[in-house]
Amino acid sequence: MTDAVVKTDRDNQQTEFSWGRVVGLFTPHRRRVLGVVGLVLVGSIGGVVNALLLRVMFDDGLFPADGSGVQLGTVVTMGVIMLAVTAVTTSLGVVQTVVTNRLGQDVLRDLRDRLYAHLQGLSLSFFASSRTGDLQSRISSDVGGVQTAVTNTLSNMLSNTVVFIGALVAMVVLSLPLTLLSMLLVPLFVVAARWVGKRRAAFVRQTQEATSAMTVVTQETLSVSGITLSKLFGRQDHEIQRFTEANERLAEVAVKQQVIGQSFFTVIQAFLGASPILVYLVAGVVLNGGDSSITAGTVVAFTTLQTRLFFPVARLLETGVELQSSRSLFERIFQYLDAEADVTEALDPVALNQSLVRGEVRFDDVSFAYESAGGDEVEHPALEHVSFSASPGQLVAFVGPSGSGKSTVLSLVARLYDPTSGRVSLDDVDLRDLELASLAQSLGFVTQESYLFAGTIFDNIAYGRPGATEAEVEKASRAAAIHDRIMEFEDGYHTVVGERGFRLSGGERQRVAIARVLLHDPKVLVLDEATSALDTASERRIQSALDELVSGRTTLAVAHRLSTIQAADTIHVVEAGQIVESGNHEELLAVGGSYAALYREQFGGGSIEAICADGTVFSDGRCEYFAA
Repeated sequence: MTDAVVKTDRDNQQTEFSWGRVVGLFTPHRRRVLGVVGLVLVGSIGGVVNALLLRVMFDDGLFPADGSGVQLGTVVTMGVIMLAVTAVTTSLGVVQTVVTNRLGQDVLRDLRDRLYAHLQGLSLSFFASSRTGDLQSRISSDVGGVQTAVTNTLSNMLSNTVVFIGALVAMVVLSLPLTLLSMLLVPLFVVAARWVGKRRAAFVRQTQEATSAMTVVTQETLSVSGITLSKLFGRQDHEIQRFTEANERLAEVAVKQQVIGQSFFTVIQAFLGASPILVYLVAGVVLNGGDSSITAGTVVAFTTLQTRLFFPVARLLETGVELQSSRSLFERIFQYLDAEADVTEALDPVALNQSLVRGEVRFDDVSFAYESAGGDEVEHPALEHVSFSASPGQLVAFVGPSGSGKSTVLSLVARLYDPTSGRVSLDDVDLRDLELASLAQSLGFVTQESYLFAGTIFDNIAYGRPGATEAEVEKASRAAAIHDRIMEFEDGYHTVVGERGFRLSGGERQRVAIARVLLHDPKVLVLDEATSALDTASERRIQSALDELVSGRTTLAVAHRLSTIQAADTIHVVEAGQIVESGNHEELLAVGGSYAALYREQFGGGSIEAICADGTVFSDGRCEYFAA
């Protein structure tokens, strides 16, 4: 089981699989593994000992060769010893079962923890190209699918191997010819088991992929957003059909997986049932020929040992099939464990003293390109040679058409991605050299669609500052203009908001998100179209909350509504990944370029005239007062 195979995962990274890697999962629990080994060895020998004692009971107690009649003392003595051995092995078997299952569950728990922690450390690009349902399937279904392999495989292989060797040796001692007869078909079953295992492994992989596909459908269509969408468009029948097809596929491959294994083991069981009959026939022929080398006790002991031999053979074959089946699941798990993060922390990261953070953000000749599904950079970079700075206390805004690269700038500031070239820094420290925790403490992010967990309002606001007091949460909520609305709920701050904050309106969710950032109290604030999807009344309330949030911080904002950023210290116009204009509101209007065109579209009814800050309209595209 030391063979290794290289698979290519979803990101074209190389994933190496080996059984040694699976065995390595048990390393933190090596002491308990040794305990299980000891229990297995002692318990496994008991069955072989009883078979040998049974021969003594028959040949020396029940049917002595000297014709002296039944030796009751010998029968009783052997019976007591056999009962004692059985009691000990049974007790050890119970202890072994408890210890083995506890060990297996702890290994599975560690594997789930490790997988989840690794996924938490992966970059945003990984999740942008993954499906949530597939991630859930790998953590729950795939890890759960290897439970049998992790929980029982070690003890089964060890105990069955010990029993097999012990029974084989005892059978050879009793009768070599009968042993050879019994072992005649075992090699054939071993070869067949390998073939069955490979076939079943293929079906296991298909089963897990079908399970993942059904999980994806369930996760998408039974979420609050998904069910709302299907109802609004009357697509319930379509979604039911999607689920039915995925469920049918799962049932189909699951049946194939079970049938191909059970059919094989049915044949083995039939062979096991017929094997003692062959021994009886051969023994009858030998005894009939007057050969006394085989006694009644030998036959009874041999057939008992035969069961002790073939049962572990069958179990070992079954374990081999299960291991090959589990291999597919381990490969899927290791694929995610081997996925490399694009954004990693430096070996010796710089930790910022939060009380000394100024909040100066700088881009120096930054270019960035998203990766395609195959892991290559896309043909057209999202940003090209972008340079700017944002000083403490400044509001720096980015405007431009959709897809121009504005949100990418903010993602780089938050280090959700690293630049392809160039440098992004905070207080003159390259973000790639900065401790991730320091960056998270220094930064606050408010998006257009603020995400809330399905807990209470209090928990959502205090998310970025664990241990916050009720007074601190209330203060942040008042500043975000959401306190009064919260108190209208019967449970106040302990109101459960539901999945993605569904019980709250869009404006309310946004203000809760602003309260969360206010409580976090960052030195750098990032606003990604924080009000563009709201009605005028909600926007007015949130804009008031944002004024409180922006005060005294370095703020980077993306906005489609120019009314929200007219007071910005600097406005950068982004087109096709490049900054094409920079200045404040009046300066950019005076230039009469892209910003002026955007302003005309929003406030001038689409006319070609330039609208200047004082309301004067000029047809030449420039504001005369600025030129003067």
